[in-house]
Amino acid sequence: MSQCTEILLVRAACLSDIEEIARIYAYYVTNTTVTFETVPPSIEEMKRRFDDVVAAGAPYLVAVEDDRILGYAYAAPFKPRAAYARTVEHSVYLASDAAGRGIGRRLLEELVVASRDRGFTEMIATVAGDGNHASLRLHARCGFVPAGILRNVGFKHDRWLDVTLLQRSLRGAE
Repeated sequence: MSQCTEILLVRAACLSDIEEIARIYAYYVTNTTVTFETVPPSIEEMKRRFDDVVAAGAPYLVAVEDDRILGYAYAAPFKPRAAYARTVEHSVYLASDAAGRGIGRRLLEELVVASRDRGFTEMIATVAGDGNHASLRLHARCGFVPAGILRNVGFKHDRWLDVTLLQRSLRGAE
């Protein structure tokens, strides 16, 4: 008897995905220092953020297995000034029980391709918090290089935290 294997699908996010995306993100806001938000955004706020990404022509992806969203990733304009129009900053978040399966890497790799295909030329990662070694390793595996450290710029869970900046050029990326 053969065993069924679930297939992970990475697809464009839809507005109907936002409630699950908000639930995934709320875990990180409440329990970790990988985001500097201190109060989980409402579903309405997450919808507004989704609309902003889509309006900017940037990709917003979800990883789905057995009709369950296991993670999401998006690229958003780095800064609002015109000179930054081809540079995006991105985020990748996984359901708390989905780590260690390669889902984050798959999302980030597909986000890089989707961003390049939409004409973006540089991608920035801002890795927040302390002890976020998994994110630093993920970015290194996906071709990001260190661009600097902003020391003690965030205060969360009663301590000062750094942000590590990483960058990947999308020019000529495959």
